[in-house]
Amino acid sequence: MTQKKVAIVTGASRGAGAGIARGFGELGYTVYVTGRTVTPGDAKGWDGTVLPGTVAETAKAVTENGGKGIPVVCDHADDASVARLFEQVMAEQGRLDVLVNNAAYMHSQLIEKMPFWEKGLDAQKILDVGLRSAYVASWHAARIMVAQRSGIIAMTSSFGATCYMHGPAYGAQKAGLDKLAHDMEHDFRGTGVAAISLWLGPQVTERSQIAVKTNPEQYKGFLAMAENPEFSAHVIDAIDKAPNRDDLSGQTLIVSEIAKELGVTDRGNERPSHREMLGSPRPKNPAAVY
Repeated sequence: MTQKKVAIVTGASRGAGAGIARGFGELGYTVYVTGRTVTPGDAKGWDGTVLPGTVAETAKAVTENGGKGIPVVCDHADDASVARLFEQVMAEQGRLDVLVNNAAYMHSQLIEKMPFWEKGLDAQKILDVGLRSAYVASWHAARIMVAQRSGIIAMTSSFGATCYMHGPAYGAQKAGLDKLAHDMEHDFRGTGVAAISLWLGPQVTERSQIAVKTNPEQYKGFLAMAENPEFSAHVIDAIDKAPNRDDLSGQTLIVSEIAKELGVTDRGNERPSHREMLGSPRPKNPAAVY
């Protein structure tokens, strides 16, 4: 019997992370679901609505989808908590095949149309839990994956890495994730480990559905073309199996485009790219300075 692949999906109590975890469940993965939410109601939407979702609920959904979900309460702003997560995975599984860096700080004013200096200074936490936390988790994952000579690290990024989206803190975080994948690939060459950054399209999540209701004009037609977050898990799995995996490593890839190239659909549907409207990823730069 083939051993189940082992994945960690950070920030997976709800939203894109929860969907990605469920998607890996559909593929039979063992998924460690991380997040801070233990009790429903700890998180709220843009309009103050209580959001559903806990690490335990997501883990249960992973199992119901055909995989094995393991909930781990982890604050990705706490390096010690992150270290314990990877120690647990190794103690229980002895390997790690996939890390998805998805944990993010959701600032209450993120989608409000105002300049950054009028938003609370705590918006800078987007750089802490989102960019810094991805580096820390990747450091732990790399030490495991390089030793076993296999594995893939994926960043959940967006078009906000190059266009204006939700303000400079959000944009800098996403641009930073793209650069982490780009530079990690350089260090991973010849190890069997890959690193990619994925520009997800608009996602069907609890928060986005509230945003549609809160800002109907801004989000007109959003749900009709939005991606189910499970889609990204299937794309990551396909990239990991792709014959051109080494060439894809280090790249920033638009999920809908690479999905089409690899023959992956979102519940039978192809999703639009948004490249023409929102811009293109930066290409890999072959230069290296030590």
